[in-house]
Amino acid sequence: MVRNLIKSGKEILFAQQASILSAAAIIAGTVLLSRILGLVKYRVFNSFFDVTQMGLFFAAFRLPNLIFDLIVMGALTTAFIPIFTSYLKNGSEEEADKMASTIINLAGIFFLILTTILLLASYPLVRLITPGLSNKELDVVVMLTRIMLVGQTLPLILGNFLTGIVQSHKRFLIPALAPVFYNLGIIVATWVLAPTLGIYAPAWGVVIGAILFLIIQIPICIKLGFHYSPTVNLSHPGVREVIKLVVPRIIGLSINQLNYTVNLALSSLIATRSIATFNYAQQLQQLPISIFGITIAQAALPTLSEENAKDDPEAFTKTFRHSLLQIAFLTLPAAAVLIILRIPIVRLVYGADKFDWPATVETGRTLAFFSLALVSEAMINLLVRAFFALKESRIPVFLGSITVIINIILSVIFIPILHFPVWGLAAAASAADIAYSIMLLLFLNKRLHLLNFSNLFFPMLKMVFAALLALFSMYAPLKLLDQLVFDTTRTVPLILLTGVAGTSGLLVYLFFTWLFKIDELNSFLGMFKKIKLVFQKKIPVPVAEVASPVTEEPNQGQHSGI
Repeated sequence: MVRNLIKSGKEILFAQQASILSAAAIIAGTVLLSRILGLVKYRVFNSFFDVTQMGLFFAAFRLPNLIFDLIVMGALTTAFIPIFTSYLKNGSEEEADKMASTIINLAGIFFLILTTILLLASYPLVRLITPGLSNKELDVVVMLTRIMLVGQTLPLILGNFLTGIVQSHKRFLIPALAPVFYNLGIIVATWVLAPTLGIYAPAWGVVIGAILFLIIQIPICIKLGFHYSPTVNLSHPGVREVIKLVVPRIIGLSINQLNYTVNLALSSLIATRSIATFNYAQQLQQLPISIFGITIAQAALPTLSEENAKDDPEAFTKTFRHSLLQIAFLTLPAAAVLIILRIPIVRLVYGADKFDWPATVETGRTLAFFSLALVSEAMINLLVRAFFALKESRIPVFLGSITVIINIILSVIFIPILHFPVWGLAAAASAADIAYSIMLLLFLNKRLHLLNFSNLFFPMLKMVFAALLALFSMYAPLKLLDQLVFDTTRTVPLILLTGVAGTSGLLVYLFFTWLFKIDELNSFLGMFKKIKLVFQKKIPVPVAEVASPVTEEPNQGQHSGI
């Protein structure tokens, strides 16, 4: 019996997901688990460290994330997965492995060069990007930065390349579980080490979590037959194509890193604790984006790449359009919930011993402004990947650069000039994200001619109207129950208040999407039965079916860092 259970477990872990539906369902479930653990992680942090200390911890991630984003987001999503997938599609697995090995080795060399430079210059660099910190705070951030630069970044980079390899084979479960182990490593290490190491405990926790993130994916890569070789073959056509696509992407990401750095610098000028509240609000906003936007986009990328390789623009357009509508359908009510229930949600998630009421209010207001662009940011994940599947990286880079400029200009106006609190940074980011999504959609339409009122805009307008009704339906019970029924200074009544108000809003949204005959509701409700049949192997779900706007079910590079 034990042997049968082990065998069944291996079959589930190594099973191929035949459609965007099954892939996205697996990614969504595990990303939800990972994100929940991520919130538990912050709750643990707030049990040991105050908001100012956490501001120092978040500031220390700027330089490690710089390397991670340039290498992983620059190469993996832009070119590596589409080109690796095209080799697999043509049956050239050996050439795919050679190309992957060279790209991984080049990434490792790039990492060593950048890390050496940043380690040597870490003190003046940290002083430059966090001008509001005191000398004592600066010393702490520098040490945290060095720990994570050396211990966390390389395992995360290698692990994400393994994620790309495994997902190109349409195996999504184990790569989606890797961030779960990442967060578990951080939680356990922080809990054990915090009494002795203080704020350095979570830094060592991310090192342990990153190593787990890498290790868990090695067995399935071996089982899939991936053969790593310690070579650098710059003449390989796949490598040259990746480099050609990656260079403009890295330039664009470098500009984007300037955007993140400006946000950090301006947050530090407001107050050290504002660095933490800004990041806490952003993490809550990222939860629905990760579960719905990133998962659908990540699951759709291999299919979109295949359809482009087949030169089938009609299938590509149908897959893209349906995926975009599914993202809108799932993220609109999430945005409404976060805007109306922002304070009780922040209190429930972060309200541990060291997280005070002013931090709750500041985080809640920042979250509300972030949530204004939640749907747009979720869609951006799919829009950018659509360009990557078309092997076109210049347009997202160009438009992204414009977006960064918009964000920086607005941030400087809102903070140093108008002296807004930290929510001004969230307002600037939301305005820029909305502009970016519109520009991407317009440019993609020139290529695919997908802007159709009946197939795209009208269903989306109906969803927006339903979400607005849901938003208003939550406000009344929230105010009424808060003042007359529940003592929200206690955890259980706060949970009940949030649950009742949130459930009423979601029910209203589902009712009106049913009333308006929105196809995505039928897809959503039918997803659960379809997933069961897929896993029972009673039906194969061809990719072509996923392109159907009526019958298909809902369909996300992952960023494992904070």
